[in-house]
Amino acid sequence: MESRVFLANVGANTSHRYSSPLFDDGSFELLPIPETPPEPGPNSVTFAELRSWGDPSVSLKRFLPARLWGVAAHADPDFRQLTYGDNCERAPRAHALRQIQPGDLLMFIARLRRATGPAEAQEAGFFLIGYLEVDQVVANVAGRPAGRLPGRFEANAHVRKGRNDDRHWDGFWVFGGSKRSRRFRRAVPIDRRIAELVLRDATDKPLTWGAGRSDLQVIGSYTRTCRCIIDPALSGDARHRLAILWRRIHEFNSGVT
Repeated sequence: MESRVFLANVGANTSHRYSSPLFDDGSFELLPIPETPPEPGPNSVTFAELRSWGDPSVSLKRFLPARLWGVAAHADPDFRQLTYGDNCERAPRAHALRQIQPGDLLMFIARLRRATGPAEAQEAGFFLIGYLEVDQVVANVAGRPAGRLPGRFEANAHVRKGRNDDRHWDGFWVFGGSKRSRRFRRAVPIDRRIAELVLRDATDKPLTWGAGRSDLQVIGSYTRTCRCIIDPALSGDARHRLAILWRRIHEFNSGVT
């Protein structure tokens, strides 16, 4: 079976009143959403503890409002351990991820805002930030495991939350990635042109633009729900769209395979 490509929107969005920063060289930091509940437990990572991807000695506090420093962060995906978790049973937005099988690709898209220049010029956009080539799926974790989960999953935000409180072994799923998985060095812009070439709606048709909405709003609305965006078994142009997607990734990240 040929690999399918799934897409998940991650990190802070407009409702959180802070933004993941994008730098002039295309590098970026992914700022997570607050955990629910926000009070940190013994296994939590707070926003004050978040560190720069490129230099772990550097705190990310300067990009965050002080009100969040003591709040637990839902830092997912975890690109160091190559895992991602979601509430695929309870959250309709994540139901499609239950279809993922080993060999599929799980791409991550995030809303980033330019970190330099006057505030009014700091434009936001949607960017691909990395992917997992899935090689392990742990489905419907609905109770405290009798033993430890495979080591890399212990650092995942959903598992940390469950370790803090048994009520949060709530049927979440966690996905592990192969060594081919990676966080991109440079964010990959997904603008209207690329979205029209690569993305399709639930009926396998191109996105609908306009209707009083900006391009950013259309892409944000479309990607709010996790979905399979490329399935060679269902779409005749899937291979062509996949080739366009990889060319776009290579345009900003040479050497990615």
